[in-house]
Amino acid sequence: MANAASGMAVNDECKLKFLELKAKRTYRFIVFKIDETLKQVIVDKLGEPAQSYEDFTASMPANECRYAIYDFDFVTVENCQKSKIFFIAWSPDTAKVRSKMLYASSKDRFKRELDGIQVELQATDPTEMGLDVIRSRAN
Repeated sequence: MANAASGMAVNDECKLKFLELKAKRTYRFIVFKIDETLKQVIVDKLGEPAQSYEDFTASMPANECRYAIYDFDFVTVENCQKSKIFFIAWSPDTAKVRSKMLYASSKDRFKRELDGIQVELQATDPTEMGLDVIRSRAN
């Protein structure tokens, strides 16, 4: 099945939920986690369209790694309404080393399964994925 070089397998639900976010805007965000017993990436949490960026950051565990997709709406300097799909690799300094290695080695394979990511962020503490960082990367 999966080995350290290729990363974890990706559960079909991950791809389906991502497509719903991208095409239908059914969700504001999706948080994914690696299930070591299943040896695959699975959906951990889904954020409703009305939820805020603060709701999203609050859903990230303080001591565990996660992958996340966030659909960021913003207005350009030309006053155009736009959105960008962010991929965030959350790897807090306080997470276990084994977990950080597992997430790092599986990230590229997982990202390839999600077609349509526009911006990628790597965050090790909340300030690295603050709303100011998201805004600056969106433009």
